[in-house]
Amino acid sequence: GLVEIVRDEKADNSHCYIELTESIVNRAGRTGGTFLHSSRTRPSHLPHTNIPSHLRAEYPDKINDLTSEVLKNLMYLGIDVLIPIGGDDTLSYGQRLHEEGVDVVAIPKTMDNDVPGTDYCIGFSTCVTRTIEMTHALRTCAGSHERFLVLEVFGRYAGFTALLPTMAGAADRCVIPEHPFDIELLTEMMSDDRNRHPSNYSVVLVSEGATMAHHDDMLFEGDEVDQYGHKKLGGIGDQVAQQLKELSPKYNNGRRINVVNQRLGYLVRCGDPDALDSIVPMAFGNIALDLVMDNHFGRLISLHNGCYDSVPIEVVTGQKKLVDVDKHYEISRLRPIYETFLRQPLFIMTGDY
Repeated sequence: GLVEIVRDEKADNSHCYIELTESIVNRAGRTGGTFLHSSRTRPSHLPHTNIPSHLRAEYPDKINDLTSEVLKNLMYLGIDVLIPIGGDDTLSYGQRLHEEGVDVVAIPKTMDNDVPGTDYCIGFSTCVTRTIEMTHALRTCAGSHERFLVLEVFGRYAGFTALLPTMAGAADRCVIPEHPFDIELLTEMMSDDRNRHPSNYSVVLVSEGATMAHHDDMLFEGDEVDQYGHKKLGGIGDQVAQQLKELSPKYNNGRRINVVNQRLGYLVRCGDPDALDSIVPMAFGNIALDLVMDNHFGRLISLHNGCYDSVPIEVVTGQKKLVDVDKHYEISRLRPIYETFLRQPLFIMTGDY
């Protein structure tokens, strides 16, 4: 049988697992979000305050590794094969369990599309689709008032969620985490774009992890750090909007250009999946089952050059998946490189690993 473990590795043995039924799977297959729910729990790096009360006496340290408890729970539940689904944080712990002797088949799922070893992660297409739709909807506001349109999108270390919608025509410029950007250059480019546009507006997509040149770090909402060492990002879109407004007179005959500033945030990751994100998960799940039946474990399901495959799960921690700036990002114009797409994979700029 199939068992779902709810709220990631935070599950205990009392009420946090459910035996999957056909009705649950049918409903989940056409619904957005994750019916498994989600947490930022890292069992190998768990603060004492987050440890279940019945285990706190056994793990008194400030930070604790509860992997042995996870292994006990998997044995108690009779889990023969674990199929972790998520981004590089979730899958890196899946690799840890594989090293501990658990039979693991992993599936990449993150809208940032930054899991190494695969061109595509579940959620990315829906994210790009939503971003394009919302950018086009907000154009009416920017055009009506002849303003800059600044849209902040997800993307901590990888800029795929800004680069691909820009390539698809949603924006004039984009700034991504892989290369610090010059705000003066961005203002000049945006002003030129606005002057050329019949409705006198221009659009930039800003990855949340983007940084301005000569600035040391990303912008964060606070100092709180999750169990994977990540602070919550936020604020670069606001800073870009303010700087564009302040610098715009220099490129607009002394007149200031106002800004429509919007953080898209969770709007791009809500709702039902698009067509590709309905097809790919079905294929990934099918391949995962094939691997299980063939006793072929320690694998990450992947898509490469349009073909479904699998790669060793070690690739998840062996490298980082980022935009190849030299191949795909024109730093002098703050936009994708459009020279040729001949024989490139479907998403063009996500296939380098």
